[in-house]
Amino acid sequence: MDELSHQIVERQVLSPNVTRMVVRAARIAEVRQPGQFVILRGAENAERIPLTIADSDPARGTITLVIQALGRSTRELVALNVGDSIADIAGPLGRPTELIASGHAVCVGGGVGTAVVYPIAQGLQRRGVRVTSIIGGRSREWVIFENELRQQGEVIVCTDDGSQGRRGFVTDALRDLMNAQPIDAVYAVGPVPMMQNVANLTRPKAIHTIVSLNPIMVDGTGMCGGCRVTVGSETKFACVDGPEFDGHLVDFDMLRDRLTTYRTEEQAALSAHEGPCRVGI
Repeated sequence: MDELSHQIVERQVLSPNVTRMVVRAARIAEVRQPGQFVILRGAENAERIPLTIADSDPARGTITLVIQALGRSTRELVALNVGDSIADIAGPLGRPTELIASGHAVCVGGGVGTAVVYPIAQGLQRRGVRVTSIIGGRSREWVIFENELRQQGEVIVCTDDGSQGRRGFVTDALRDLMNAQPIDAVYAVGPVPMMQNVANLTRPKAIHTIVSLNPIMVDGTGMCGGCRVTVGSETKFACVDGPEFDGHLVDFDMLRDRLTTYRTEEQAALSAHEGPCRVGI
């Protein structure tokens, strides 16, 4: 097989719209670090999609990607099967996570963000840091990576309906944990409102808080400017300066606005992909 062929060797549906894929990418697997990502195209002339590297196996020459199928391009990507190949993968991109060297770290993951905090928890645990992971989903079937995270330390599961773990939001569990014991750092990945609420919760106690941002990305080199975010009143580019930043300095309102810039175009592309709606369905 061609050394650069990015064949899918494993595929697993984790939740109703989240799929785990293990893909051949030997060169990336050898050097990637927690927090880094790739930009891929599922097929020639397809949209470029940024995805965090959830795990890697240098011995097998593979990386693990977790894809939330929301738009046309991600739905086409998760439709690929074992044996199919991804057209191209560029990476690893971005700055590695700044991991604390000792103490107690809390990794907070919301939805598909749980797959992003997993390599962070791995890196922390390997350093000897005590890790507590707080993960959440709407209900039981939306909770992912629980077993993997339990291998790194304690896990607290939260669901909106109480079907698994405790009922409520991940921020509720984080507040209780903060009141019960010292925390040296918090790493949060998930929906923008969740990360903003985590940062607001930790700010009064000055707990170092890192968030992973997901602005629109195109080239992954900082040249297009599509991924610009405001951090501490300065313009940063998530693909080269991040994707992780100090959560207490991020302008979340601006990030939220930029994420909705192309919503109309995204909905039009998805509608065209799905075809005409059928009445009654």
